[in-house]
Amino acid sequence: MLYVIHAYDYTDAEALERRMTARPHHLEGAKTLKENGNFVMGGALLDPEGKMIGSMMVVDFDTEDQMNQWLHNDPYVTGKVWARIDAKPFRKADV
Repeated sequence: MLYVIHAYDYTDAEALERRMTARPHHLEGAKTLKENGNFVMGGALLDPEGKMIGSMMVVDFDTEDQMNQWLHNDPYVTGKVWARIDAKPFRKADV
């Protein structure tokens, strides 16, 4: 099952520093997801000035429980980078 995740960063003064600290670990995790066939696509959400303000990912897991287990252990969650997360099942349009 595909899931689309929109996650928005905290906005406090230390938020960008926490993101940059956790970023290498988050990207390593994405590489592992890709190797395991769970990563479809993803990247940073940007404000009009090009500053990172969150993330979007499409991931593929057999169950929502597996997706949630991964999500709750992602460095952007454990490192308090993402303040708000919206994860929903997703169906890709065949066009």
